[in-house]
Amino acid sequence: MGSAGRFEQSFWSDQDHGIIFQERSDLAKSYFLALGKEISVGLHQAGYEYCDGGVMSCNPLWCKSLSEWKQQIMDWIKESSWESIRHLLIFIDARSLIGDHRLVEQLKRGVYQTGEMEHLLLRALNNTLHLKKGIGVLGQILVETHGVHSGTLNIKDIAMRPYVNAVRLLAIQKNLMETSTLSRLDKLPIPNKELYKTMFIKLLEYRCTYGIHTDYETGHYLPVEHLEKEQKKVVKEIVKNGAALYQYTRKLIVRE
Repeated sequence: MGSAGRFEQSFWSDQDHGIIFQERSDLAKSYFLALGKEISVGLHQAGYEYCDGGVMSCNPLWCKSLSEWKQQIMDWIKESSWESIRHLLIFIDARSLIGDHRLVEQLKRGVYQTGEMEHLLLRALNNTLHLKKGIGVLGQILVETHGVHSGTLNIKDIAMRPYVNAVRLLAIQKNLMETSTLSRLDKLPIPNKELYKTMFIKLLEYRCTYGIHTDYETGHYLPVEHLEKEQKKVVKEIVKNGAALYQYTRKLIVRE
């Protein structure tokens, strides 16, 4: 799940993973939770930070039998709290890494076939409404003004989230199984699709090329002062088009 589920991780990534197993029994649960712990510890030793939100196979919330997963997803939809919708959006980005690949697809189809879909989309929209502004009234890039990242652009929150969140919502609306932002865009019938794809590819390129990347945290920030004038112009276009895509998505979902 997460950026790895969308094929969009950078040089550093934290962990976002879970396990679905067929047999519902205490023995199976004990076995797969132990396996999940080994996976989480092993990934951490390999350089993948533990997930702050606990989205890992060692957490019983993300390590369940297929029937328990079905019940949990239905509970998330019915509850529709901020946290349960957040969990659901995390799961929608899941892709199968090993095992029976049909299990993830089966669970996603269960989400898409629920009669609560319109309500779910509105709740999901509300979960992702709070986006940071990236361009000021004078057309300047709005950088961090305090702390260790002062003078840098929070590329994760300001540039990536509008694209990822908007396209995920549109993918849910169209019942798409694809997980990456680009593959979802390929399937979506929206205006300016090629422009958004170009901007998102540029965004991934700039993040990898010009980011600091000394650790997981710094990989989220872009040192704007190191960019040439033309590169800053590209960054502004990326941010503006991400905001436009999100506003389009918001209006579409509210209207429909």
